[in-house]
Amino acid sequence: MNATLTAIRRYPVKGMSGQDLPATELTTGQAIPLDRRYGLLHGPAALDTEKQAWRLPSDFFTLDRTEKLAALQTEFDESTQALIIRRGGRQVSRGRLDQPMGRTLLEQFFAAYLAGIVPGMPRLIEAQHGGAFGNSEEPSVTLLNLASLRDLEERIAKQPVDPRRLRANLLVDGIDPWSERGWIGRKLTVGTATLEVVETLDCTPGNDVNPDTGIADLSLPNIMERGYGHGQILLRARVTSDGRVAVGDPVTPVD
Repeated sequence: MNATLTAIRRYPVKGMSGQDLPATELTTGQAIPLDRRYGLLHGPAALDTEKQAWRLPSDFFTLDRTEKLAALQTEFDESTQALIIRRGGRQVSRGRLDQPMGRTLLEQFFAAYLAGIVPGMPRLIEAQHGGAFGNSEEPSVTLLNLASLRDLEERIAKQPVDPRRLRANLLVDGIDPWSERGWIGRKLTVGTATLEVVETLDCTPGNDVNPDTGIADLSLPNIMERGYGHGQILLRARVTSDGRVAVGDPVTPVD
């Protein structure tokens, strides 16, 4: 069976909704362009927006602790650097992330929308040097085998599990469930790029949140632990060779 890339997804603002791409250029040692480029800080961390230091995951508004973020639909317009926020299909805020006034307009919206969750004004910041606010200090991409997800749906969860819950960058199909675990420590060619699969990643409480309703209506870490004895369904990989990847490209392990 041959693995095929069926979707490419980036998340310009950490914790917000994703954008599907038909193709993208990958660069050695970097995440997908603009993936987790921005983050929404809260509490004491938001007071020092200029500090160029590694941010803790707890410094950000994320789905793990702020489920209602999932009820927003966000779109990043790369040509204008504008973030558009919709709720129920209606635009509720818009601002340019490369301009102070644009960020202020967005921050005011988030302050009102998230009022009472944490004190203080949320602050939108950009990762330094074009980096990413991911779950690892090393810029990475994440992969999801859709066959493994279907196995989870059919045999364990007994209900649909939207792949958007897992917030993966590269969605792969066409291979057996869980066979992707054999890729750990190996290199993959995807389009003209090369990736090295580093490790598996555990599900988190943020994956429990329904991407349409903003309600945590599953307990994926517990469901997986009961069914499989582990909670790992994603792979983390680093880009080791520049190249272009596109939906429909084969995903091939390098022996």
